[in-house]
Amino acid sequence: MSNSPSIQQAAVIGAGTMGRGIVMSLANAGIPVLWLDNNPQMLEQALANIADTWAHNVRQGRIDEAQAGARRTLVSAVGDYAALADADLVIEAVYENLELKQQIFRTLDGLLKPSAILASNTSALDIDAIAAVTQRPQQVLGLHFFSPAHIMKLLEIVRGGKTAPAVLDAALDLGKRIGKISVVAGNCDGFIGNRMLHTYVFEARSMLLEGAYPHQVDAALQGFGFAMGPFRMYDVVGIDLEWRARELAGKGQDVPQVQVDNRLCELGRFGQKAGKGYYSYAPGSRQAEHDPEVDALVLQVSESLGYDRRSIGAEEILERCLLALVNEGAKILEENIAANSHDVDLVYLNGYGFPADKGGPMSWADSQGAASIRDRLLHLSERFGAHWQPAKLIETLAANGKRFADVKEGNV
Repeated sequence: MSNSPSIQQAAVIGAGTMGRGIVMSLANAGIPVLWLDNNPQMLEQALANIADTWAHNVRQGRIDEAQAGARRTLVSAVGDYAALADADLVIEAVYENLELKQQIFRTLDGLLKPSAILASNTSALDIDAIAAVTQRPQQVLGLHFFSPAHIMKLLEIVRGGKTAPAVLDAALDLGKRIGKISVVAGNCDGFIGNRMLHTYVFEARSMLLEGAYPHQVDAALQGFGFAMGPFRMYDVVGIDLEWRARELAGKGQDVPQVQVDNRLCELGRFGQKAGKGYYSYAPGSRQAEHDPEVDALVLQVSESLGYDRRSIGAEEILERCLLALVNEGAKILEENIAANSHDVDLVYLNGYGFPADKGGPMSWADSQGAASIRDRLLHLSERFGAHWQPAKLIETLAANGKRFADVKEGNV
Protein backbone atom coordinates (compact mmCIF):
# COMPACT_ATOMS: atom_id res chain seq x y z
CA MET A 1 0.00 0.00 0.00
CA SER A 2 1.43 3.39 -0.98
CA ASN A 3 1.42 6.40 1.32
CA SER A 4 -1.56 7.79 -0.61
CA PRO A 5 -4.48 9.30 1.34
CA SER A 6 -6.94 6.62 2.39
CA ILE A 7 -10.56 7.08 1.34
CA GLN A 8 -12.86 6.26 4.28
CA GLN A 9 -15.78 8.54 3.40
CA ALA A 10 -16.86 9.36 -0.14
CA ALA A 11 -19.48 11.77 -1.47
CA VAL A 12 -21.23 12.01 -4.83
CA ILE A 13 -22.90 15.10 -6.30
CA GLY A 14 -25.63 14.44 -8.84
CA ALA A 15 -28.46 11.88 -8.76
CA GLY A 16 -28.77 11.26 -12.50
CA THR A 17 -27.89 7.97 -14.21
CA MET A 18 -24.13 8.39 -13.73
CA GLY A 19 -24.45 9.49 -10.10
CA ARG A 20 -26.57 6.43 -9.32
CA GLY A 21 -24.11 4.02 -10.87
CA ILE A 22 -21.15 5.63 -9.07
CA VAL A 23 -22.95 5.54 -5.70
CA MET A 24 -23.69 1.83 -6.20
CA SER A 25 -20.07 1.12 -7.22
CA LEU A 26 -18.83 2.69 -3.98
CA ALA A 27 -21.46 1.14 -1.68
CA ASN A 28 -20.99 -2.30 -3.31
CA ALA A 29 -17.34 -2.10 -2.21
CA GLY A 30 -18.28 -1.17 1.37
CA ILE A 31 -17.46 2.55 1.09
CA PRO A 32 -19.87 4.94 2.88
CA VAL A 33 -21.33 7.57 0.52
CA LEU A 34 -22.94 10.95 1.16
CA TRP A 35 -25.23 11.88 -1.74
CA LEU A 36 -26.24 15.40 -2.74
CA ASP A 37 -28.41 16.76 -5.53
CA ASN A 38 -29.92 20.22 -5.83
CA ASN A 39 -33.28 18.55 -6.58
CA PRO A 40 -34.44 16.69 -3.39
CA GLN A 41 -37.19 14.90 -5.32
CA MET A 42 -34.70 13.51 -7.83
CA LEU A 43 -32.47 12.34 -4.98
CA GLU A 44 -35.40 10.53 -3.36
CA GLN A 45 -36.21 8.80 -6.67
CA ALA A 46 -32.53 7.87 -7.09
CA LEU A 47 -32.39 6.29 -3.61
CA ALA A 48 -35.50 4.23 -4.44
CA ASN A 49 -33.93 3.29 -7.77
CA ILE A 50 -30.70 1.92 -6.27
CA ALA A 51 -32.67 0.06 -3.57
CA ASP A 52 -34.69 -1.54 -6.38
CA THR A 53 -31.51 -2.54 -8.20
CA TRP A 54 -30.15 -4.26 -5.07
CA ALA A 55 -33.53 -5.96 -4.46
CA HIS A 56 -33.37 -7.23 -8.05
CA ASN A 57 -29.83 -8.57 -7.37
CA VAL A 58 -31.21 -10.42 -4.31
CA ARG A 59 -33.99 -11.98 -6.43
CA GLN A 60 -31.34 -13.09 -8.94
CA GLY A 61 -29.31 -14.69 -6.15
CA ARG A 62 -26.29 -12.43 -6.77
CA ILE A 63 -26.32 -11.04 -3.22
CA ASP A 64 -28.34 -11.89 -0.12
CA GLU A 65 -30.78 -9.67 1.79
CA ALA A 66 -28.18 -8.88 4.48
CA GLN A 67 -25.73 -7.59 1.84
CA ALA A 68 -28.46 -5.49 0.22
CA GLY A 69 -29.35 -4.03 3.63
CA ALA A 70 -25.70 -3.25 4.39
CA ARG A 71 -25.33 -1.47 1.06
CA ARG A 72 -28.46 0.62 1.62
CA THR A 73 -27.21 1.79 5.03
CA LEU A 74 -23.91 2.95 3.49
CA VAL A 75 -25.73 5.57 1.39
CA SER A 76 -26.95 8.75 3.06
CA ALA A 77 -28.83 11.54 1.29
CA VAL A 78 -27.75 15.01 2.45
CA GLY A 79 -29.38 18.38 1.90
CA ASP A 80 -26.47 20.78 1.48
CA TYR A 81 -22.76 21.14 0.74
CA ALA A 82 -21.90 21.77 4.41
CA ALA A 83 -22.82 18.12 5.13
CA LEU A 84 -19.88 17.01 2.93
CA ALA A 85 -17.22 18.70 5.11
CA ASP A 86 -15.64 15.45 6.34
CA ALA A 87 -15.51 13.59 3.02
CA ASP A 88 -12.11 12.25 1.88
CA LEU A 89 -13.23 12.17 -1.76
CA VAL A 90 -16.04 13.98 -3.58
CA ILE A 91 -17.03 12.85 -7.07
CA GLU A 92 -19.03 15.38 -9.06
CA ALA A 93 -21.37 13.69 -11.56
CA VAL A 94 -23.55 16.47 -12.97
CA TYR A 95 -24.11 17.02 -16.69
CA GLU A 96 -21.29 18.13 -19.01
CA ASN A 97 -21.16 21.88 -18.49
CA LEU A 98 -17.83 23.46 -17.59
CA GLU A 99 -19.26 26.55 -15.81
CA LEU A 100 -21.53 24.41 -13.64
CA LYS A 101 -18.70 22.06 -12.70
CA GLN A 102 -16.40 25.01 -11.89
CA GLN A 103 -19.07 26.51 -9.65
CA ILE A 104 -19.41 23.20 -7.74
CA PHE A 105 -15.63 22.88 -7.35
CA ARG A 106 -15.33 26.45 -6.00
CA THR A 107 -17.97 25.64 -3.39
CA LEU A 108 -16.34 22.32 -2.41
CA ASP A 109 -12.88 23.88 -2.22
CA GLY A 110 -14.14 26.38 0.36
CA LEU A 111 -15.73 23.68 2.54
CA LEU A 112 -13.67 20.50 2.45
CA LYS A 113 -10.65 19.63 4.58
CA PRO A 114 -7.28 20.30 2.87
CA SER A 115 -6.56 16.58 2.35
CA ALA A 116 -9.84 15.91 0.51
CA ILE A 117 -9.70 14.85 -3.15
CA LEU A 118 -12.02 16.49 -5.68
CA ALA A 119 -12.90 14.41 -8.73
CA SER A 120 -15.01 15.14 -11.80
CA ASN A 121 -16.80 12.39 -13.68
CA THR A 122 -16.41 14.19 -17.00
CA SER A 123 -16.10 12.33 -20.29
CA ALA A 124 -14.31 15.10 -22.19
CA LEU A 125 -14.01 18.43 -20.34
CA ASP A 126 -10.71 20.09 -19.40
CA ILE A 127 -9.67 18.85 -15.93
CA ASP A 128 -7.12 21.68 -15.62
CA ALA A 129 -9.84 24.29 -16.23
CA ILE A 130 -11.87 22.69 -13.42
CA ALA A 131 -8.86 22.42 -11.07
CA ALA A 132 -7.87 26.05 -11.75
CA VAL A 133 -10.88 27.47 -9.86
CA THR A 134 -9.72 25.78 -6.62
CA GLN A 135 -6.90 26.54 -4.18
CA ARG A 136 -5.88 22.85 -4.40
CA PRO A 137 -5.26 21.87 -8.05
CA GLN A 138 -2.92 19.11 -6.81
CA GLN A 139 -5.98 17.42 -5.20
CA VAL A 140 -8.09 17.47 -8.37
CA LEU A 141 -8.44 14.78 -11.05
CA GLY A 142 -10.95 13.18 -13.38
CA LEU A 143 -12.68 9.87 -12.63
CA HIS A 144 -14.44 9.02 -15.88
CA PHE A 145 -16.85 6.16 -15.18
CA PHE A 146 -18.60 4.43 -18.06
CA SER A 147 -22.35 3.96 -18.11
CA PRO A 148 -23.88 2.03 -16.40
CA ALA A 149 -21.16 2.81 -13.84
CA HIS A 150 -21.95 -0.05 -11.43
CA ILE A 151 -21.59 -2.59 -14.27
CA MET A 152 -18.99 -1.26 -16.74
CA LYS A 153 -15.47 -2.28 -15.74
CA LEU A 154 -13.50 0.64 -17.15
CA LEU A 155 -12.41 3.69 -15.16
CA GLU A 156 -10.39 6.40 -16.91
CA ILE A 157 -8.40 8.28 -14.27
CA VAL A 158 -7.49 11.66 -15.73
CA ARG A 159 -4.40 13.36 -14.34
CA GLY A 160 -4.43 17.12 -14.47
CA GLY A 161 -1.25 19.13 -15.04
CA LYS A 162 -0.91 19.60 -11.26
CA THR A 163 -2.42 16.38 -9.86
CA ALA A 164 -0.15 15.12 -7.05
CA PRO A 165 1.31 11.59 -7.46
CA ALA A 166 -0.19 10.55 -4.07
CA VAL A 167 -3.64 11.64 -5.27
CA LEU A 168 -3.21 9.60 -8.45
CA ASP A 169 -2.17 6.61 -6.30
CA ALA A 170 -5.25 7.07 -4.09
CA ALA A 171 -7.45 7.03 -7.20
CA LEU A 172 -5.77 3.86 -8.53
CA ASP A 173 -6.22 2.28 -5.10
CA LEU A 174 -9.92 3.24 -5.13
CA GLY A 175 -10.27 1.74 -8.63
CA LYS A 176 -8.96 -1.59 -7.27
CA ARG A 177 -11.28 -1.47 -4.25
CA ILE A 178 -14.37 -0.95 -6.42
CA GLY A 179 -13.31 -3.68 -8.87
CA LYS A 180 -12.56 -1.47 -11.87
CA ILE A 181 -9.93 -1.77 -14.58
CA SER A 182 -8.26 1.62 -14.21
CA VAL A 183 -6.28 3.38 -16.92
CA VAL A 184 -4.50 6.69 -16.32
CA ALA A 185 -5.03 9.25 -19.10
CA GLY A 186 -3.56 12.68 -19.70
CA ASN A 187 -5.78 15.73 -20.01
CA CYS A 188 -7.00 16.43 -23.57
CA ASP A 189 -10.37 16.66 -25.27
CA GLY A 190 -12.02 13.25 -24.81
CA PHE A 191 -9.00 11.72 -22.97
CA ILE A 192 -8.17 8.29 -24.48
CA GLY A 193 -11.49 6.58 -25.23
CA ASN A 194 -13.73 9.37 -26.48
CA ARG A 195 -10.94 11.12 -28.35
CA MET A 196 -10.42 7.97 -30.42
CA LEU A 197 -14.16 7.32 -30.66
CA HIS A 198 -14.63 10.76 -32.21
CA THR A 199 -12.47 9.84 -35.25
CA TYR A 200 -14.09 6.39 -35.57
CA VAL A 201 -17.62 7.81 -35.51
CA PHE A 202 -16.63 10.60 -37.92
CA GLU A 203 -15.71 7.93 -40.50
CA ALA A 204 -18.89 5.93 -39.86
CA ARG A 205 -21.02 9.05 -40.32
CA SER A 206 -19.05 10.13 -43.40
CA MET A 207 -19.74 6.77 -45.03
CA LEU A 208 -23.51 7.25 -44.48
CA LEU A 209 -23.27 10.41 -46.58
CA GLU A 210 -21.06 8.74 -49.22
CA GLY A 211 -23.31 5.74 -49.81
CA ALA A 212 -23.59 3.32 -46.86
CA TYR A 213 -26.59 2.78 -44.57
CA PRO A 214 -26.47 2.46 -40.73
CA HIS A 215 -27.31 -1.26 -40.71
CA GLN A 216 -24.48 -1.96 -43.22
CA VAL A 217 -21.87 -0.09 -41.17
CA ASP A 218 -22.96 -1.84 -37.98
CA ALA A 219 -23.05 -5.26 -39.64
CA ALA A 220 -19.46 -4.86 -40.90
CA LEU A 221 -18.12 -3.86 -37.45
CA GLN A 222 -20.15 -6.50 -35.61
CA GLY A 223 -18.86 -9.02 -38.16
CA PHE A 224 -15.31 -8.04 -37.12
CA GLY A 225 -16.34 -8.78 -33.52
CA PHE A 226 -17.41 -5.45 -32.00
CA ALA A 227 -20.15 -5.85 -29.36
CA MET A 228 -22.17 -3.34 -31.39
CA GLY A 229 -21.63 -1.00 -34.31
CA PRO A 230 -21.58 2.80 -33.86
CA PHE A 231 -25.21 3.40 -34.81
CA ARG A 232 -26.57 0.72 -32.50
CA MET A 233 -24.33 2.22 -29.81
CA TYR A 234 -25.87 5.67 -30.38
CA ASP A 235 -29.34 4.17 -30.07
CA VAL A 236 -28.37 2.67 -26.70
CA VAL A 237 -26.77 5.83 -25.23
CA GLY A 238 -29.26 8.23 -26.84
CA ILE A 239 -28.69 10.11 -30.10
CA ASP A 240 -29.97 13.28 -28.43
CA LEU A 241 -27.05 13.57 -25.95
CA GLU A 242 -24.59 14.93 -28.51
CA TRP A 243 -27.36 16.84 -30.31
CA ARG A 244 -28.26 18.70 -27.09
CA ALA A 245 -24.56 19.25 -26.28
CA ARG A 246 -24.07 20.87 -29.71
CA GLU A 247 -27.13 23.08 -29.12
CA LEU A 248 -25.81 24.06 -25.68
CA ALA A 249 -22.33 24.83 -27.02
CA GLY A 250 -23.83 26.76 -29.93
CA LYS A 251 -21.42 25.07 -32.32
CA GLY A 252 -21.03 21.99 -34.48
CA GLN A 253 -24.66 21.68 -35.64
CA ASP A 254 -23.84 22.58 -39.26
CA VAL A 255 -21.14 19.91 -39.83
CA PRO A 256 -22.34 17.63 -42.69
CA GLN A 257 -21.54 14.46 -40.70
CA VAL A 258 -24.11 15.22 -37.96
CA GLN A 259 -27.02 16.10 -40.26
CA VAL A 260 -28.51 12.58 -40.16
CA ASP A 261 -28.39 12.68 -36.31
CA ASN A 262 -29.97 16.13 -36.31
CA ARG A 263 -32.83 14.98 -38.53
CA LEU A 264 -33.45 11.88 -36.40
CA CYS A 265 -33.55 14.03 -33.25
CA GLU A 266 -35.92 16.56 -34.85
CA LEU A 267 -38.26 13.61 -35.50
CA GLY A 268 -37.99 12.53 -31.85
CA ARG A 269 -36.03 9.40 -32.85
CA PHE A 270 -33.66 9.56 -29.85
CA GLY A 271 -32.81 5.85 -29.81
CA GLN A 272 -33.86 2.81 -27.78
CA LYS A 273 -35.53 4.89 -25.03
CA ALA A 274 -37.88 6.45 -27.63
CA GLY A 275 -38.62 3.12 -29.35
CA LYS A 276 -36.89 4.39 -32.48
CA GLY A 277 -33.57 5.91 -33.51
CA TYR A 278 -31.29 4.58 -36.24
CA TYR A 279 -33.36 1.41 -35.78
CA SER A 280 -36.88 0.73 -34.59
CA TYR A 281 -37.75 -1.27 -31.46
CA ALA A 282 -40.92 -3.19 -30.66
CA PRO A 283 -42.58 -2.02 -27.39
CA GLY A 284 -40.52 -3.27 -24.42
CA SER A 285 -37.85 -4.76 -26.71
CA ARG A 286 -34.19 -3.84 -27.09
CA GLN A 287 -33.89 -5.73 -30.36
CA ALA A 288 -32.73 -3.30 -33.08
CA GLU A 289 -34.85 -3.76 -36.22
CA HIS A 290 -33.76 -2.42 -39.61
CA ASP A 291 -36.00 0.55 -40.49
CA PRO A 292 -36.37 1.47 -44.20
CA GLU A 293 -37.57 4.95 -43.14
CA VAL A 294 -34.08 5.63 -41.80
CA ASP A 295 -32.49 4.50 -45.08
CA ALA A 296 -34.78 6.93 -46.92
CA LEU A 297 -33.81 9.73 -44.52
CA VAL A 298 -30.07 8.99 -44.97
CA LEU A 299 -30.52 9.05 -48.74
CA GLN A 300 -32.41 12.33 -48.60
CA VAL A 301 -29.87 14.04 -46.30
CA SER A 302 -26.85 12.95 -48.33
CA GLU A 303 -28.42 13.99 -51.64
CA SER A 304 -29.50 17.38 -50.21
CA LEU A 305 -25.84 17.92 -49.19
CA GLY A 306 -24.77 17.23 -52.78
CA TYR A 307 -23.15 13.80 -52.24
CA ASP A 308 -22.89 11.48 -55.21
CA ARG A 309 -23.65 8.15 -53.49
CA ARG A 310 -21.74 4.97 -54.29
CA SER A 311 -21.86 1.46 -52.96
CA ILE A 312 -19.51 0.92 -49.96
CA GLY A 313 -18.48 -2.60 -48.99
CA ALA A 314 -17.73 -4.13 -45.57
CA GLU A 315 -13.98 -4.07 -46.30
CA GLU A 316 -13.88 -0.28 -46.73
CA ILE A 317 -16.07 0.24 -43.66
CA LEU A 318 -13.67 -1.81 -41.53
CA GLU A 319 -10.56 -0.24 -43.01
CA ARG A 320 -11.68 3.33 -42.37
CA CYS A 321 -13.15 2.79 -38.91
CA LEU A 322 -10.24 0.70 -37.60
CA LEU A 323 -7.47 2.84 -39.09
CA ALA A 324 -9.13 5.99 -37.70
CA LEU A 325 -8.85 4.42 -34.22
CA VAL A 326 -5.24 3.35 -34.76
CA ASN A 327 -4.02 6.68 -36.15
CA GLU A 328 -5.59 8.62 -33.27
CA GLY A 329 -4.27 6.05 -30.79
CA ALA A 330 -0.78 6.67 -32.22
CA LYS A 331 -1.16 10.44 -31.66
CA ILE A 332 -2.31 9.77 -28.07
CA LEU A 333 0.88 7.74 -27.47
CA GLU A 334 3.02 10.37 -29.17
CA GLU A 335 1.58 13.08 -26.89
CA ASN A 336 2.01 10.92 -23.78
CA ILE A 337 -1.74 10.97 -23.06
CA ALA A 338 -1.50 7.19 -22.50
CA ALA A 339 1.53 5.54 -20.88
CA ASN A 340 1.68 2.67 -23.41
CA SER A 341 -0.30 0.90 -26.13
CA HIS A 342 -1.56 -1.73 -23.68
CA ASP A 343 -3.44 1.01 -21.76
CA VAL A 344 -5.07 2.21 -25.01
CA ASP A 345 -6.13 -1.38 -25.70
CA LEU A 346 -7.52 -1.81 -22.16
CA VAL A 347 -9.75 1.24 -22.69
CA TYR A 348 -11.10 -0.16 -25.98
CA LEU A 349 -11.58 -3.71 -24.70
CA ASN A 350 -13.34 -2.68 -21.49
CA GLY A 351 -15.21 0.48 -22.41
CA TYR A 352 -16.00 0.29 -26.12
CA GLY A 353 -16.70 -3.35 -26.95
CA PHE A 354 -13.60 -3.94 -29.12
CA PRO A 355 -13.35 -7.70 -29.87
CA ALA A 356 -11.31 -9.39 -27.12
CA ASP A 357 -9.73 -11.90 -29.51
CA LYS A 358 -8.13 -9.04 -31.47
CA GLY A 359 -6.48 -7.67 -28.30
CA GLY A 360 -7.49 -4.02 -28.82
CA PRO A 361 -6.87 -1.54 -31.66
CA MET A 362 -3.12 -1.09 -31.09
CA SER A 363 -2.52 -4.81 -30.68
CA TRP A 364 -4.52 -5.41 -33.88
CA ALA A 365 -2.35 -2.78 -35.64
CA ASP A 366 0.81 -4.55 -34.42
CA SER A 367 -0.51 -7.77 -36.00
CA GLN A 368 -0.77 -5.89 -39.34
CA GLY A 369 2.73 -4.38 -39.09
CA ALA A 370 3.54 -0.66 -38.92
CA ALA A 371 4.62 -0.46 -42.57
CA SER A 372 1.31 -1.90 -43.74
CA ILE A 373 -0.63 0.53 -41.49
CA ARG A 374 1.43 3.46 -42.80
CA ASP A 375 0.87 2.50 -46.45
CA ARG A 376 -2.86 2.03 -45.96
CA LEU A 377 -3.16 5.42 -44.24
CA LEU A 378 -1.24 7.07 -47.09
CA HIS A 379 -3.63 5.44 -49.55
CA LEU A 380 -6.61 6.80 -47.60
CA SER A 381 -5.04 10.28 -47.46
CA GLU A 382 -4.75 10.27 -51.26
CA ARG A 383 -8.42 9.33 -51.57
CA PHE A 384 -10.01 11.27 -48.74
CA GLY A 385 -7.70 14.06 -47.64
CA ALA A 386 -5.01 15.20 -45.23
CA HIS A 387 -6.74 14.10 -42.01
CA TRP A 388 -5.57 10.58 -42.94
CA GLN A 389 -1.88 11.58 -42.84
CA PRO A 390 -0.14 8.91 -40.71
CA ALA A 391 0.87 10.00 -37.20
CA LYS A 392 4.61 10.67 -36.89
CA LEU A 393 4.89 7.73 -34.51
CA ILE A 394 3.61 5.35 -37.22
CA GLU A 395 6.23 6.68 -39.68
CA THR A 396 8.93 6.10 -37.03
CA LEU A 397 7.76 2.58 -36.18
CA ALA A 398 7.56 1.64 -39.87
CA ALA A 399 11.04 3.02 -40.54
CA ASN A 400 12.55 1.12 -37.58
CA GLY A 401 10.58 -2.12 -37.92
CA LYS A 402 9.11 -1.58 -34.45
CA ARG A 403 5.64 -2.08 -32.95
CA PHE A 404 3.31 0.02 -30.79
CA ALA A 405 4.11 -2.43 -27.97
CA ASP A 406 7.71 -1.09 -28.05
CA VAL A 407 6.62 2.49 -27.27
CA LYS A 408 7.31 3.69 -23.71
CA GLU A 409 6.43 7.19 -22.45
CA GLY A 410 5.96 8.47 -25.99
CA ASN A 411 9.36 7.19 -27.16
CA VAL A 412 10.31 4.25 -29.37
